Amino acid sequence: MKTMKIHPSDNVAVALEPLQKGEAVAVGEERILPVMEIPAGHKVCLRPVKAGEPIVKYGFPIGYALRDILPGEHVHTQNVKTGLGELLEYQYQPDFSELPPRPAGTFQGYRRPDGRVGIRNEIWILPTVGCVNMVAKNIEKLAQKYVSGTVEGIYAFTHPYGCSQMSEDHVNTRDALCRLVCHPNAGGVLVLGLGCEYNHVAGMKEVLGDYDERRVRFLVCQETEDEVADALALIEELAGYAASFQREPAPMSELVVGLKCGGSDGFSGLTANPLVGAFSDRLVAEGGTTILTEVPEMFGAETILMNRCRTPEVFQKTVSLINDFKEYFIKHDQVIYENPSPGNKAGGISTLEDKSLGCTQKGGRAPVEDVLRYTEPVKKKGLNLLQAPGNDLVASSAEAIGGAQLVLFTTGRGTPFGSPVPTVKISTNTPLYRRKKNWIDFNAGRLLEGVSMEELCEEFYEYVRALASGEVKTRTEEEGMRDLAIFKNGVTL
Repeated sequence: MKTMKIHPSDNVAVALEPLQKGEAVAVGEERILPVMEIPAGHKVCLRPVKAGEPIVKYGFPIGYALRDILPGEHVHTQNVKTGLGELLEYQYQPDFSELPPRPAGTFQGYRRPDGRVGIRNEIWILPTVGCVNMVAKNIEKLAQKYVSGTVEGIYAFTHPYGCSQMSEDHVNTRDALCRLVCHPNAGGVLVLGLGCEYNHVAGMKEVLGDYDERRVRFLVCQETEDEVADALALIEELAGYAASFQREPAPMSELVVGLKCGGSDGFSGLTANPLVGAFSDRLVAEGGTTILTEVPEMFGAETILMNRCRTPEVFQKTVSLINDFKEYFIKHDQVIYENPSPGNKAGGISTLEDKSLGCTQKGGRAPVEDVLRYTEPVKKKGLNLLQAPGNDLVASSAEAIGGAQLVLFTTGRGTPFGSPVPTVKISTNTPLYRRKKNWIDFNAGRLLEGVSMEELCEEFYEYVRALASGEVKTRTEEEGMRDLAIFKNGVTL
């Protein structure tokens, strides 16, 4: 099979391998004759399309023809334009069904005093301000001697913020760090301040409220003679506390899983994103929780999510989620649909609708239970939408900040980064998996090679269960790649 027609109403098919000019290709009962070479992952026209008519993929318009397009032609940015506009009005037209409940599987996790379960037992060093980033990294390096037994790692999450920020930006930085202080993957946390920053330790303590002094410690560098020595002494105490935790059985319903894609290609909506969507549905059916973000990559597919909202109130929150992000673009005089990226286009994605219809498949078909503001923690089981941009590091960090213990990250191009929590890289195609095994954890390209979705989803579920139990690590964990990116919107003083 060299091509795939995704939906019966589609007027394009996706090339599963490069198509040569003049090579007759079967698409179901149809046959087409490519009039030019068409790269793998790109679209080929199946029937005549007049200028201005919709290009249909996944059963939905992904844009409109800029000129007449003949069968066999390459359908891409040279002859397709987006159909997206700016702010829209929406009507709630519920269109969802309940997922049949399933008995929850189990994994081995770390039960915390607040009842939540971590999948890792680490010590985290969180700078309040970028000025102490290198101090934090130095402490991280010297503190590795305390990694042993159930203390699985010590990591400093640096960032450039915490001072010279105003209003919303300051609140975002402070609240993001406070959410990470409370994250169940951390058995102990050292908050490292400078002393003169706007995001000062006293302010963070006020936001945190009551906290366990055995688990969370603070150090202000300007108030100590040797901040590194004093920090190491505190980490030794934190490691002693963290070592008191042991893995124990926990239901899969305790998992909160972030859903993310980046470096997408023409196969993303055929393989990796649907696989993650199938996993999300299974986890939700077992009582678990998933988080879908990348709001600009919902544009063009937002009505699908809106009509899956559990209640009119959740629908209104989703409308605000979409239109508020469009207002953000407008405020900065940016084109709302300035997406996909050059890498996306090289991989076969032509318009934002094309990208969004593939992207939102990561959310499966479960009802949308809630919509979260940036830094807001998950409160409801099931599928949640989260306010965050499409940027890989910012969005993945936002999911961790919201409470995700791990992030599932699909990619057709590949990327090495890791978020504050284990970040699973899922390739959309087998060549990427073979070429970048130091980056990729799981190959969804096998769906194009005869493996059924049911079979691969079962295998993937078992992989996530083993990952959550500490039986395996992600490539990013093995390489020590951990990143934190905080969303910035306003003025820097």
